[in-house]
Amino acid sequence: MTMIHTIAVTKDQQVLHDISIQELVDSKISWYWVDFHSPTEEETQLLYTFFNFHPLSIEDCLHFFQRPKVDFYEDYNFYVLHTINPQTLLAEEVDIFFGKNFIVSFHLDDSREVNNVFEKVKEDSKIVLDKNPLYIFYLLLDKIVDEYFPAAYKLEDFIGELVTKNGSQDLIEDVFEVRNQLLKLRRTITPMSELLYRILNSERVNIPKEDHLYFMDIYDHLLRLIEIIDSNREMTNDIRDSYISINSYRMNNIMKTLTVLSSIFIPLTFIASIYGMNFKYIPELSWRWGYYAVLGSMFVIGSLMLAILWKKGWFK
Repeated sequence: MTMIHTIAVTKDQQVLHDISIQELVDSKISWYWVDFHSPTEEETQLLYTFFNFHPLSIEDCLHFFQRPKVDFYEDYNFYVLHTINPQTLLAEEVDIFFGKNFIVSFHLDDSREVNNVFEKVKEDSKIVLDKNPLYIFYLLLDKIVDEYFPAAYKLEDFIGELVTKNGSQDLIEDVFEVRNQLLKLRRTITPMSELLYRILNSERVNIPKEDHLYFMDIYDHLLRLIEIIDSNREMTNDIRDSYISINSYRMNNIMKTLTVLSSIFIPLTFIASIYGMNFKYIPELSWRWGYYAVLGSMFVIGSLMLAILWKKGWFK
């Protein structure tokens, strides 16, 4: 089963699906989109032999996980885009070769976003008539960015659930876990926003004025996502600080209770320790009412200490 899919638009406004690579050079073809979906080594060689892309851009596709970027070559621009894995929130790379009459997408792993756009165009061919490769590039960017939102909203909902946990034991672990997930998401979205900013402001990208607003809309979505992530990180900070404050409050109450008990029993322990010494001659030991007198003194001292602490507000 081939891992290369093609869509071509002819000069007489016909849309051809899954034609061979060799047919793309036909003079009737106006422009085309080729998608390399988890290609074999033999299929990957077409980037060199058929498309004649620069070896450096091909190397970026194959050997290293690249940060979102755009490189400018003589006949095309090379883009590195990042999708996200919805389970792990880790970034996955999609590479785009964008020329005047072609767009080539390349991804070593399965990409839901690219597959979705390809199927959309395949099912409704009319959407690419009177269009050009820039429109496919816009659809891919828009779909990739749209898929960031479910992950961001899922984390936002989870943070909302954390608020109801109050001071439960596993709260702080959940807080650090969600902060880690937010950091993963931000590491993908921030470079993508920087890439969109460069696309919008670079003269070498050559986005027509009438299409500029569409790419600006994608950039606005990325800024919105960054705001959501930063807001959620601030919320996790508040939850963490509240957790620490609640625990400190509980600890203070425990310490206050122990301090009250210690303050009451210290003088009583002092009296008991005196009469617990093993000296032979202690005057009160031979007194008939000595036991009751000492016990009464301990009760009076304990009650007096309790009253003093109550008056000072230690029980409030």
